[in-house]
Amino acid sequence: MRSKTRLGGVAVLAAAALATSALTSATGAYAQPNGTGPSATANSDGAYAPPDAQSSERAIATADRALVAQSQALHKAPEDSFVREKTVVGTFGLQYVHYKRSYRGLPVYGGDVIVATDRTGEQARDVVSGQQATLNLDTTPVVSADAAAATARGQLTTVATASAPVLVVHAAIETPALAWEVGVTGRSDNAESVLHVYVDARTGAVIDKVDEVKEGTGNSYYNGNPVTIQTSGSGGSYSMTDGTRPGLKCGGQSGSAYTKSSDSWGNGSGTNLETACVDALYAAQKEWDLLRNWLGRNGFNGSGGAFPARVGLNQVNAFWNGSYTNFGHNQSNSRQATPIDVVAHEYGHAIFQFSGSGGSGSGNETGGLNESTGDIFGALTEAYANNAYDPPDYTVGEEVDLVGSGPIRYMYKPSTNGDPNCYSSSIPSTEVHKAAGPQNHWFYLLAEGTNPGGGKPASPVCSGPSSLTGIGVQKAGRIFQGGLNLKTIPWTHGKARVATLKAAKSLYTCAEFNAVKAAWSAINVGAQSGEPTCP
Repeated sequence: MRSKTRLGGVAVLAAAALATSALTSATGAYAQPNGTGPSATANSDGAYAPPDAQSSERAIATADRALVAQSQALHKAPEDSFVREKTVVGTFGLQYVHYKRSYRGLPVYGGDVIVATDRTGEQARDVVSGQQATLNLDTTPVVSADAAAATARGQLTTVATASAPVLVVHAAIETPALAWEVGVTGRSDNAESVLHVYVDARTGAVIDKVDEVKEGTGNSYYNGNPVTIQTSGSGGSYSMTDGTRPGLKCGGQSGSAYTKSSDSWGNGSGTNLETACVDALYAAQKEWDLLRNWLGRNGFNGSGGAFPARVGLNQVNAFWNGSYTNFGHNQSNSRQATPIDVVAHEYGHAIFQFSGSGGSGSGNETGGLNESTGDIFGALTEAYANNAYDPPDYTVGEEVDLVGSGPIRYMYKPSTNGDPNCYSSSIPSTEVHKAAGPQNHWFYLLAEGTNPGGGKPASPVCSGPSSLTGIGVQKAGRIFQGGLNLKTIPWTHGKARVATLKAAKSLYTCAEFNAVKAAWSAINVGAQSGEPTCP
């Protein structure tokens, strides 16, 4: 949305470096000192169902065979090779085996392959890749690494660091190209930036840019008092570090977790930063539990890992930068930007980053889907927490009142705030926060329908039948995450439609499948080539 109403997003390339096998038992991550841990809710429905070792081995063998059998559809060149990277477990124990592609020894950006199997590992459900052409490239660069680095540095107003250029094949564009990938950090004209620049290794032109930063018991300000949060320590030395969710902690802008002599945190004030961390940890821990108990996912990265939170950002903003979340304040500086849906939104970008083939690619359409993912996880986490002080809804940031004009976005009717309700050919050139509108609208129609009643607002349709019946937020969330598990670069609304239809068919019956299809059609995302059918 506008510059002062942003909640940040990310599209990032570092998934391989940070993710590990999701087949490792989560028992250790969930064990707490007193022997208890985050418990499944009554309606968790067995969503978190990691397969046994034999099923995991069968899934890998099945995926390896599918990779060979589908080589033509995957545009495999004779010089291509694949390395199995990880396996991620999804809802009801479905398994997603990930492969990295290389061409003549060079990494292929956009060439990842994901093979989805059933829980037993015996049957391959789907084989997907973002690459659309067989590679046939000269891998000898004309442009030097130094020249590419200079070009990349020129993409930011102020440069703090620049990585050594890495020669890659960029296959996420219409015509694949040999490119230098350079990571630069610093600031653009208006914000901090962690930018991946792809410089054509034969012409020296910038062919793509992906920014990882996109405007994006304690005493709580938002969630009632007192609230219980998981911290660590004993005997007069405590830390706002969650020892049960690896990587999750909260503190100030230095990156260190807050510490003190007692395990009681914050004073309930909207300006107190320790209180902001109470709210941030509360929301992040609820979102983690949502992922496990509703969606069958092990942590924010799908492999049992979480990420730190920082508060005290001196901006009317919040963002995720690829490795941690950061939260500022509202325009009047009376409240910190840490209500449930804002915190869950930022961690939703981490989930997006570490789902499917990682990242999303560049461009406003993929950026809009990324922002919408944050909004959807905000709504899901509010629904899971079901906190009377911040009741579940489908508005974004209403509690923080970021710029004094109420919610930032309205999922049930995005046009309430001037955002598009429907997909159109203009979405790829629409600012990313506004471009979140169509998928937000789709999710509401899928979960709640057009006239849900019960105090929930009516929602319009863009085309097709004027009345749709929702399937419930939990089912909608499972199908949405199932679609993200099949995400490839670049990510588009058409691909999201196909992926969520595949997820619905794997998880549920034709009734849910048809509801997914009807909701996409209702926002003008019509039938796609190769999409599944449900008899």
